[in-house]
Amino acid sequence: MAEAVSLRPASPNADEGLVYARLLNEAAAGMYRLKLGRRYDRIVAEAYLEPDHDHSFQHAVFAERRGGIVGMATGYSSVHHSKSTDDALITVAEWRAHRMGAYNWFMSRLFNFMSNVPEGDFYVHALAVDANERGSGIGSLLLDEMEEIARRCSSQRLVLDVAATNKGGRRLYERRGMFTESESPRWFGLPNTNVMRMVLPLDPDPSAPI
Repeated sequence: MAEAVSLRPASPNADEGLVYARLLNEAAAGMYRLKLGRRYDRIVAEAYLEPDHDHSFQHAVFAERRGGIVGMATGYSSVHHSKSTDDALITVAEWRAHRMGAYNWFMSRLFNFMSNVPEGDFYVHALAVDANERGSGIGSLLLDEMEEIARRCSSQRLVLDVAATNKGGRRLYERRGMFTESESPRWFGLPNTNVMRMVLPLDPDPSAPI
């Protein structure tokens, strides 16, 4: 019988920050490694320790099994997303910020699409499960937690962006009742270079104040 998985909020711990960075990079199909270079994990982990930005520990939830982190999800409200910047990463990255700026410019059409989160939505920034633990329901548990947090924020919908090539992720989200609302532009029109915006309408939290 498989050992149970537990969920907990992330904490401002340097070792946890490195795990967060690795899982974040996996969720983004290697984007952070390309964006920040081979030391991306140290840069993201240092930014993770600071409050009040996209990559802060404040927004992350970890899944644990046998005392180790096996998955992660992070998300926030549309209000926070509307104020998103790369300032925390830029501060840590120092001279690598030029590389990050060039990458952001190159991918600007995609990032502009992803930055558009309507008012009242809750945006799941990333969800990743260790390769050895996939298929055991951890992704669903993390998505459950994101839904619960979204309801506590009085959000009306849960939204996320998933790569067109990530068929496994799309199947998981579709099983949860999510549907594709829109697609980002393809990079120079090439197939499988876009992301899908998937949406789940949320019922109100019955315990929330009226």
